[in-house]
Amino acid sequence: MKYQKRQIAIILLADGTIFYGKSVGNKQGTAFGEVCFNTGMTGYQEIFTDPSYFGQLMVTTNAHIGNYGTNADEVESDSVKIAGLICKNFSYDYSRDAADSSLEDFLNTNNLFAISDVDTRALVSYIRDHGAMNAVITTDVDNIDQLKQQLSEFPSMNGLELASKVSTKEPYYFGDENATYKVSALDIGIKKNILRNIAKRDIYVKVFPYNATFEDLESFNPDGYFLSNGPGDPEPLVEAQALAKEIIKRDLPLFGICLGHQVIALANGVSTYKMHNGHRGINHPVKNLKTGKGEITSQNHGFAVNREEAESNLDLEVTHVHLNDHTVAGLAMKSKNCFSVQYHPEASPGPHDSSYLFDQFIENIKNN
Repeated sequence: MKYQKRQIAIILLADGTIFYGKSVGNKQGTAFGEVCFNTGMTGYQEIFTDPSYFGQLMVTTNAHIGNYGTNADEVESDSVKIAGLICKNFSYDYSRDAADSSLEDFLNTNNLFAISDVDTRALVSYIRDHGAMNAVITTDVDNIDQLKQQLSEFPSMNGLELASKVSTKEPYYFGDENATYKVSALDIGIKKNILRNIAKRDIYVKVFPYNATFEDLESFNPDGYFLSNGPGDPEPLVEAQALAKEIIKRDLPLFGICLGHQVIALANGVSTYKMHNGHRGINHPVKNLKTGKGEITSQNHGFAVNREEAESNLDLEVTHVHLNDHTVAGLAMKSKNCFSVQYHPEASPGPHDSSYLFDQFIENIKNN
């Protein structure tokens, strides 16, 4: 063990429940956020840098975190996006030839506070029973009353707009400018691997900020439009919803993933709601209702589309469902060139169960 004596740390939940651990690297610190858990056995670096997790305290259910280090090429954005890390066993040493840094150095570089030696099974069980809630992780264990007061004032994820916190400030390009097709993408928390999957299908992408208008995206003269994943509540994203409505009205090829999927639902008058504890992991089973086939998917969302409203909407078809809780996992418009999914086909845990969705988007563009 690299650190024989480390700082005692706690997790203080919004309802007053406390779990104990120790700070990683003997550091002092405090971090606030919504506590949630991810069931993935691997991919911690991708999770930590995924903009969809912005503002969340991430509990990793895998017992060992850090054992294969980090690699500069395995990031989903330009920085760590989670608010803090909670784990059981933190590995200070790593054993992977492809790694170029330890997880400890990676977290230090990104100024992220982490705690380990937590009974994560008990914590996850508690979250499953009581729901995702705000929490604070800290080494300031002697000021519980003050922390409770600060925690009571911390904003709830319900109703919170976070896309503006992670979106690009200026438009940028991705892929080969000589590609056959062009796509305008709205960045409300986009992952790099989504851009890679679109670009490798002979597409040149221009990525726009979260508040871009239809005229902004249209100026690229694109063959199709894409609405990205991202963090927070979709309801406050009125500009993105207006953009989606305009694209749909003109019957232009439109594809949405995760938060983009929820925005498309809202643009069709279907409401969304905050889930009890959300879906976060790389082992979520989804059924394609059109083919009858199952897909093992990567998911990371705390909001979902109202299934009853989606099924009663004459313009929409529910194309995919989550097999654990039967929530909406995919939508398509019956008379418009528009579809979306609640999961991440670019993450490929299947490994290729869901890659057809990008191909479907390209076919929609070609046939437009």
